[in-house]
Amino acid sequence: MANHQEPTFGNGKICYLEIPAVDIQQSAHFYECVFGWRIRRDQAGAVGFDDGVGQVSGMWVLGRPPSTTPGVIVSIMVDDAAATLGLIIGHGGKIIRPIGADTPETTALFTDPAGNLFSIYQHRGG
Repeated sequence: MANHQEPTFGNGKICYLEIPAVDIQQSAHFYECVFGWRIRRDQAGAVGFDDGVGQVSGMWVLGRPPSTTPGVIVSIMVDDAAATLGLIIGHGGKIIRPIGADTPETTALFTDPAGNLFSIYQHRGG
């Protein structure tokens, strides 16, 4: 899915996420290894990211509770959901709902090392 390009700008676009973390380095490593996010550090030492296609950016923040219950669920698109679940587990995440609950869609719920709840979504063409 590596399609790094300049982001599309426009009114109403979701563009930035602040993700609670217990250990910012651990969270950055998780998202870099599992989803291929580009990690960056600013001069003040804040650790940020750009998603796998360079369209959404954000940073990890301390002192906030993780989003652990389904409310707004952010889905991360992946090429291979089954392989991604293995990466999630291998890098400290947990599978909350395996693939199959949203058939015919290929999705699964997981938590990152800080306990934040996210979804993965495999596009039907992928």
